[in-house]
Amino acid sequence: MAITDDVLVIGGGIAGATAALAAAEEGVDVRLVAHKQSTLRNASGLIDVLGYTHEGEGPIVDPFERLEELPESHPYRRVGTEAVREALSFFDEIAGDAYAGDHTDSNALVPTHGGTVKPTARYPVSTAAGLASDPQETLLVGFETLTDFDAPLAASHLEAAGAPFSARGVTLQFPGIVRDDAKLTRYAHLLDHEERVETAAGDRSAREALASIVKPHLEGESRVGFPALLGDEHAAEVRAELAESLGADVFEVPMGPPSLPGIRLEDLLYEALEDAGVRVTSGVPVVGYETDGDAIDHVLVDRHGQEIPHEAGQYVLATGGLVGKGVRSERERVFEPIFDCYVPHADDRYDWFVDDVFGEQPYARFGVVPDRELRPLDADEEPEFANLRAAGAVLGGYDYAAEKSGAGVSLATGYVAGGRAGAEAGR
Repeated sequence: MAITDDVLVIGGGIAGATAALAAAEEGVDVRLVAHKQSTLRNASGLIDVLGYTHEGEGPIVDPFERLEELPESHPYRRVGTEAVREALSFFDEIAGDAYAGDHTDSNALVPTHGGTVKPTARYPVSTAAGLASDPQETLLVGFETLTDFDAPLAASHLEAAGAPFSARGVTLQFPGIVRDDAKLTRYAHLLDHEERVETAAGDRSAREALASIVKPHLEGESRVGFPALLGDEHAAEVRAELAESLGADVFEVPMGPPSLPGIRLEDLLYEALEDAGVRVTSGVPVVGYETDGDAIDHVLVDRHGQEIPHEAGQYVLATGGLVGKGVRSERERVFEPIFDCYVPHADDRYDWFVDDVFGEQPYARFGVVPDRELRPLDADEEPEFANLRAAGAVLGGYDYAAEKSGAGVSLATGYVAGGRAGAEAGR
């Protein structure tokens, strides 16, 4: 017997979660199915809209002033500027006080672990005290067992890039951590739970010990940046206590994968899904489908080797791009693997890329082509299915890495696709 819902969302990242939440706002039954763990755990946790133009100009001050300049094929042009604003407001309601940036249309410049700055529209409150537009002198603190963050190098890069503040970096031994393969969650756990650690001054709590090794290195700096590992369940409490002990503002610098801010964002979204009554099934791939005329009748989900039919009135495809395996390539073709939706690409695979590693790569724009309802179109520009919409990185026509637009596109298209699917299912 088929499992039946009004809307079925396939994919568990920002686009999928947002689509499911937007559909649930329409008062319909929603289910989200995801094959693998969300890639949010590898993401920065920042919500960008547009950091650079498609021609590489930037960083952009006000992304909303530049959206209409994007090509017609860009997902933002498909949904429209107003929908992007609405999607951000929708996220603001979900995020509550966990994120900042909703007070302005302008991008914030958030320092990263490599010493660059990323233009972003919304950012975790844990990063707020470290914005690159703030002229406060800054001490960056790295740890010997965390080689991904070279604090002195990051500080020198920030100064070389013209940051309006002086920055210094130091590398210290994190109290209680001696292995260089310790997970970020281990650092966070020590601070969250006030575990006791051995120091030269004796047995201390992890927070007290961390503050005690950092404080002697302060030379009048009014803020201190740490890699993003300052707690998880009690992150705000950890930052506040460190700030009080150090007599300086404390902020986190977003890291590469695995990412605690990304994990926190995932937790935030999935708690919202639970609160909204969305049924979530993870670890199950969609392996097939059946049609009824020009619409999808049901999909087949592989659960422990058994194909279980899932039936819905409306479907949203949010499986990611080439990185997330929502778009795949073989020697002769590029394709969307679940519904075999059309993905335009050159016939010659050597035209899928250019030799210049920093050049505009055609493969970066691979994805399905949507209409303004976000329904994937076939090669004749007709909807593949009457009841299928797509959102996020599975869409083509943009280069999210170059534009710094990945989370924003996922949020905006997920919001529109899910909202329209929910409204259609509720009729």
